[in-house]
Amino acid sequence: MKALVETIAKALVDHPDEVRVNAVEHERALVYELSVHPDDMGKIIGKQGRIAKALRTVVTAASGETGKRVTVEIV
Repeated sequence: MKALVETIAKALVDHPDEVRVNAVEHERALVYELSVHPDDMGKIIGKQGRIAKALRTVVTAASGETGKRVTVEIV
């Protein structure tokens, strides 16, 4: 799942070498923290947050039946 987030993010930005994904596991949730170069922040978020929402939707669908809530946070 971490590789999926990283691959999608690298395809969207101008500085793919600065994409970092950190997985933080909680009791009932798994949070992927995505950090990118400051110039690429707008490309990851998109107009009115559409790209960020689509990224979260893909990750949620791909998580399937893990039994945990999976989210993506852009930091």
